[in-house]
This record gives sequence, structure tokens and C-alpha cells, in this order.
Amino acid sequence: MFSPDQSIVLEDSRVLLRPLESEDLPLLLPFALQEPDTWKYSLSSPAGEAGMKKYLEQTLLQRKECREYPFIVFDKLTGNYAGSTRFYDIQPHNQSAQLGYTWYGREYRRTGLNRHCKLLMLTHAFESWELERVEFRADARNERSIEAMKAIGCQVEGILRSHCAIEGGGRRDSIILSILRHEWFGEVKQRLRAMIRD
Repeated sequence: MFSPDQSIVLEDSRVLLRPLESEDLPLLLPFALQEPDTWKYSLSSPAGEAGMKKYLEQTLLQRKECREYPFIVFDKLTGNYAGSTRFYDIQPHNQSAQLGYTWYGREYRRTGLNRHCKLLMLTHAFESWELERVEFRADARNERSIEAMKAIGCQVEGILRSHCAIEGGGRRDSIILSILRHEWFGEVKQRLRAMIRD
């Protein structure tokens, strides 16, 4: 697996994912200030300067504790930073992790960028970390995100009803999806590669 001081850099012709650092605040702050709707379905929102600072502090602490590994996403097509994504709930003893907390600025959505990120991260998870399972979770109302996960080959496992509290009040149902190791090598990897070529 990884150690908290490990520097994982994932890259292809379209995207560069490098470790997220506290110094990246100025690169992500414009999204927090100008596009707060980005986190409509998130459990906690990094909107606003205080929100983004807290967001960075929390995930970097989780990395030190070997629970998460966050990336900042650089879009080579535009030459700009586009958002963030991460591995979390990393469980070496179970050979599993979750992939999520993924968000991009408005102009980077539905551009194919996310598929490149997912191919890089899933390849790393299954082929470098040799995981048996990668899990995805989402607000059950977030239809666009759910369809995107299904499109790359994620299998729906079910709904956790009234799963967790939502920032600002209320509770949400969470949908659980996953990709297993044999599915990755069986067809998911090839499917995702084909989607990127299209």
C-alpha cells in the first residue's frame, strides 16, 4: 500500500494527478468562492475560503494517518488545475479502498477528464496496490454521478438508507457501487480504455 510521505503521481496524455498539499489552497480557492454548487450532493462542502481551508486540513490529516490519499487534478488540455479526487477508507488488511470525493470545476465536467482520472486511479489501485475491491459511494439522488459510475463498469450493490447526516440538516440515502479485481482485469479496464479513445 502506501506510507503518508509517499509521493504518488499518476499521469497520461490528458491529466496529471499529484499529491494534494496545503500550498494548493490558491489553486482550488476560486472554485470554492465562485462555484459553491459544485458540492450540492457532498456531505461537507468546501465552499468559501474557510470551507476550503478546512477541507484541505482534514484530508491532509487523514493522509498522515494512512486513511486517505488525496490528489489535485491538472488538466493538460487547458493547462489549468481542475479539481480534486482521492482514495479514502484505505484498508490494507482487507485489500480494499474507496475512490471518491471527486469534484471538478464547471468547465471541466463532461469533457472526458474524469474518465482519464478513473483509469489512472483504478490501474494504480488494482495493479500497484493489488487491491481486491474498490468501492464508490454517492448520494442516491445524484443521478449524473451514478450513471457515470455505472458507465465505467461499477456494479450497484445497494442503498444504505438514512445513511449519514447532511451538512445543513437532514440525512441522505447512499448508493454503494464497486469494482472487483477480477472485473477490472476481465472487462472494466478494456471498457474504460475504449471510452477514452471515443
